[in-house]
Amino acid sequence: MLSKAQIREDHKALRQSLSATQRAALSARIRARIMDWLTVRPEITHVHLFLPIERLGEVDTFPLFQELQQKGYTLYTSTLDKHGQGLLTLDITAVRKFKPDSWGIPQPIAAIQTSPDQIQLVLVPLLAYDRVGHRLGYGKGYYDGFLGSLIQPVYKVGLSFFDPIPEIPAEDHDVRLDFCISPSKIHEFHS
Repeated sequence: MLSKAQIREDHKALRQSLSATQRAALSARIRARIMDWLTVRPEITHVHLFLPIERLGEVDTFPLFQELQQKGYTLYTSTLDKHGQGLLTLDITAVRKFKPDSWGIPQPIAAIQTSPDQIQLVLVPLLAYDRVGHRLGYGKGYYDGFLGSLIQPVYKVGLSFFDPIPEIPAEDHDVRLDFCISPSKIHEFHS
């Protein structure tokens, strides 16, 4: 089994090998699959999504954000607290503008800090994921901490340009995904 460090390096390179045009096309296919997934789950109205870091070649969630906004969903994202210890939840339902911070993370302008207690679905960023729903992020553990802190049950859905790898080394604090949506299919994981 490959180490987490090796998987990270491999998948960063794999993602960077995609052109901007390819990333946009694959992101559009992922967005369509998410909307199909939500169509059969009309009870989900509170959605937390990550905002893409362009330099890292992440799945572009801005078109999804705009579509969900137009359809009347209540939308959230997270930002690092001032001490870098965890994530704060922001209500971005009415946000129209974003500005990148020093890390290149889009920051919503005029977002309202709120409680995460109403969130029903969290779209999770990742570098890689495996066949049983373990994900590999950038190694800071922010999303594992955030997901572990939620008191209500939520759907944890990763977004990836690629299919799963056979196995990712898991640790006790790692939070597994329920689904991962790729351009080719919706992968479902069972506990």
